[in-house]
Amino acid sequence: MSKRKYAVVSFSGGMDSSSLMLRLLDDGYEVTALSFDYGQKHKVELDKARSLADYLKLQNFKLHHQVIKIDGLAKLLHSTLINGGDNVPQGHYHESNMRLTVVPNRNKIFSSILQAVALSIAKANDCEVLIAMGVHAGDHATYPDCRQLFRDKDYEAFVAGNWDAERVKYYLPYIDYNKAYVLKDGISACESLGLDYEEIYGMTFTSYIPIKYDNTIYSDYKSASSIGRIEAFLALELKDPAAYADELGPVSWKIVKEHTQKVIAEFNCKQAKSVK
Repeated sequence: MSKRKYAVVSFSGGMDSSSLMLRLLDDGYEVTALSFDYGQKHKVELDKARSLADYLKLQNFKLHHQVIKIDGLAKLLHSTLINGGDNVPQGHYHESNMRLTVVPNRNKIFSSILQAVALSIAKANDCEVLIAMGVHAGDHATYPDCRQLFRDKDYEAFVAGNWDAERVKYYLPYIDYNKAYVLKDGISACESLGLDYEEIYGMTFTSYIPIKYDNTIYSDYKSASSIGRIEAFLALELKDPAAYADELGPVSWKIVKEHTQKVIAEFNCKQAKSVK
């Protein structure tokens, strides 16, 4: 069998999947990164994914990137993340209203494509292949398809439906850890790879509500996805290199930080009251 190491990663262009891709590259894998255009409102993440992948390829890392278009589904799916859907809710990542951001069967759709590509690589190179996904513990409450139970059952169906599927394994290194752990691991990989983590994470995009101002796309800092990301940087006592804005224009890190700390405090207070 081939001694080269191969991995296929679901790569949105956000903080989690970018951290995972960096981890794989640091561990010596040849990475095939697949991004999905499913009609999401925050399609700018695909541009960010392309830019980061192109940058890493210029640094001579073994990386292949492709955007898979399945946006024909958009009119058939119900979610606030899809073009034509209701407004994306604001608030903490663990608020119950964040379930409005669930895209029906999204990770199952992605997984089927990842599995097909990974198995094809395995057969073409007579090797084992990892399917890597950046799901983490913070996803579990809102997104059932990010839980270990779903991953196990999905893999069981994949093995039952394909010859030689045992050559493909799932790699979910963050599934039991929070977003701060994901970021810390990505920064560690950057250091090992000789990359500037501020430059790298400045290329990533996590916001569900992109804000366009003077022909530049900024991240919002009030939607749950953004708050989850900012919270991770605060936990590590680091400044997020992403550019943020609101309806009035670009804002400072101080404003972003203070708003996030307020949202976290309000959420923790609400949780404490519910326990009583």
